[in-house]
Amino acid sequence: MRIKERLQKYDVVFLGLVLGFVLFGLIVLASASGPQAFERFGDSYYFVKHQFLQGILPGLLAFFVGATIPYTTWKKYAMPLLILSIVFLLLVFIPGIGTDYGTFAKSWIQLGAFGFQPSEFAKLSFLLYLAAWLEGRKETVKDFKEGLLPFLVLLGLVGGLIFLQPDLGTLSILLAMALMVFFVAGGSIWHLLGIGAGGVGLLAIAIKFSAYRSARFMTFLHPELDPQGIGYQVNQSLLAIGSGGFLGRGYGHSLQKFQYLPEVIGDSIFAVIGEEMGFFFTTAFIIILLIFLLRGLKIGSAAKHGFGKYVAVGMIAWIGVQAFVNIGSMLAILPVTGVPLPFISYGGTSLIAILAGCGIVLNISKDSKRR
Repeated sequence: MRIKERLQKYDVVFLGLVLGFVLFGLIVLASASGPQAFERFGDSYYFVKHQFLQGILPGLLAFFVGATIPYTTWKKYAMPLLILSIVFLLLVFIPGIGTDYGTFAKSWIQLGAFGFQPSEFAKLSFLLYLAAWLEGRKETVKDFKEGLLPFLVLLGLVGGLIFLQPDLGTLSILLAMALMVFFVAGGSIWHLLGIGAGGVGLLAIAIKFSAYRSARFMTFLHPELDPQGIGYQVNQSLLAIGSGGFLGRGYGHSLQKFQYLPEVIGDSIFAVIGEEMGFFFTTAFIIILLIFLLRGLKIGSAAKHGFGKYVAVGMIAWIGVQAFVNIGSMLAILPVTGVPLPFISYGGTSLIAILAGCGIVLNISKDSKRR
């Protein structure tokens, strides 16, 4: 069978958008990372090379595996993968294995020269298990004892380990993804509202009893309070985006990337896009991202099995909420949480996990009821 005939079985629009985002991310990273890479390693393309070798190549391999293996196969491996992810989440608390890489959260595992962030893979394994579990629940998902209670126990186990790192940004994405899947599977709206209210209450407690989180929250409400301290990142981000104007400074001509903007290759990379490419291009990027999300929801709605529907919806919620949180924090409409911009920010673990999930969604499109 020719390649063209094989591709016609898949949603080629979704495929093209995924590959386009990966390419665009590498192009943006090449500009944003240059000054920092040269200062630290004497090589302007150091981060680009690492992202390609440790993120894009293994990520595309994971994408290919997800796209070719029948998606229903993952139901059999959902439990072992979740258990493995929980083990890795526990390992981050062991001295000598867990590390923070200079961040507030101790959320990385370092094994020799190899390091990765287990919470990213935990999101995917949790989604696969949750989708398999909900498919077998059907009508009982609305029941408190049969549906809500075991859902909360599962969510509390994985989410609690991420909270203890502490990584509220990743936790918020996990919660949003889980609640969306639970809702699509037929969960009670009253149960969801209760979970949401409880989540807000726990967040308020976490902010109140943590000086660091309290300072971040106050900076979100009043960015002008500490422009040279904890409010420095959001103020520099707004300066970068604002100075881009409608058309931008031009690719490669960002000024903020020259050691002014913190985390320029991570959660602040959207500010570089805004500065170099301007309002019109940045708006186009957001619109294309929305098209991608809608395409993923379309794949989920056409899936033959509940498992496929829940996985597709969960992946779209994951990517959509993460992008919204990242972009919102750079525009000062949300507190800074440190989550990367999907497909774009530097970080191999995040890219591999997202591409693996997108590969599974692409395989779901192959088995669509509309084909």
